[in-house]
Amino acid sequence: MDGRAVVLNELAQGIRPLAQGVDWFEGLADTEQFEVLRDLAGFCIQARATGEDGPESIRRAGIRPTHTPAVLVTRGRRLVEQLTKIINLPQDERVKAFRLLVALLGVADDRRRLRFCAGECGHAWHHLRTGAGTKSATA
Repeated sequence: MDGRAVVLNELAQGIRPLAQGVDWFEGLADTEQFEVLRDLAGFCIQARATGEDGPESIRRAGIRPTHTPAVLVTRGRRLVEQLTKIINLPQDERVKAFRLLVALLGVADDRRRLRFCAGECGHAWHHLRTGAGTKSATA
């Protein structure tokens, strides 16, 4: 796992505060912000996020249900299509999109841990609390 993946997974798991993640995200160049959103969307798909995860993700993200990313995650037929729309939102929506996708990853990953990874698993991102995730947010 590269440094960015570690940071994103630490945020999703609550190991690192979301406010710290937002500060880190806001400090990135436009192209890097897009890459982070793209990576998060891919992690959400990998973690088997669903449209039903939307309301809890919105709550965890601390955004209003009327914000564009929140509307997109809860409406629409295919989550993959909605995630594509979210990562391509204009610059002024990116922080809300970031908060939402971190939360969506957290919700989906929580469920995945309970169903498929209870006990021992080989996923590196499920073992960050043991010291593997000590890199700084600028990694």
